[in-house]
Order: sequence, then structure tokens, then C-alpha cells
Amino acid sequence: MSVINRRNALFGWVVYQVGIRVIKQKAKAAVPTIDTESKRPNKSAIALLVASGVGALTFWKKRSGGGEPAT
Repeated sequence: MSVINRRNALFGWVVYQVGIRVIKQKAKAAVPTIDTESKRPNKSAIALLVASGVGALTFWKKRSGGGEPAT
């Protein structure tokens, strides 16, 4: 009896398609969005924006900092 046959291939394809849909829905639900009631970004979106800004400033300062030669 063969392990790879049409029935198993079809079953695997169906599981793959359903899995992709579930993963896309979960990813879409995890993304911070704008609150529909107050028309403002929710707290996680604000925290993400602040953290991104701090990271960018830290990177920029480290890259442009100090003209001292390495010893």
C-alpha cells in the first residue's frame, strides 16, 4: 500500500488550504487597528509607534555618533 496516493494528496491539500485561511485570519486580528468609536489608534498601536520611534532614534544616534577612531 502506497503512502502517497490521491486520497492522501487531496486530504493534505485541503488541510493546507484551511490552515492558510486560519493563519491569515489570526494575523489580521493581531494587527493593531484604529478604534471605530473614537477614531484613534488603540493603545497597542500607540505603543508600537513609540517603540519604533525610540528604536529608530537609537539606531540613528549610534550610527552617526562619535567621530572617535576605534582603538
